[in-house]
Amino acid sequence: MRRISSGGVFEEKVGYCRAVVAGGFVHVAGTVGQGDDVVSQCASALDVIKDALDKAGCGLSDVVRVTYMLPDRTEFEPCWPLLKEAFGDHPPAATMIECGLIDPKFRIEIEVTALLPD
Repeated sequence: MRRISSGGVFEEKVGYCRAVVAGGFVHVAGTVGQGDDVVSQCASALDVIKDALDKAGCGLSDVVRVTYMLPDRTEFEPCWPLLKEAFGDHPPAATMIECGLIDPKFRIEIEVTALLPD
């Protein structure tokens, strides 16, 4: 098992790491992004996730499962073009959940699981 940190503030405060490589999979923790709106936060979160996957030895095309968490489900649709661009050629199984996030300034949190290439 290998742990990957992104140096995020909450990793130290809460006691977790950005990703864990175990059993042929990469489990990336729920990731929020920076920005003033849901689209910019989505793009930022995907960048953090891409970086973690890269450090683990895979990429977005290896993602098999994704969960999107938003405090307002009506804000999900503006993110669809970014998600289509990120996952379109290799679509993972996906779930969208409407829920509260750790801070009201966050509009989307994304969690993924990827399969390591052989």
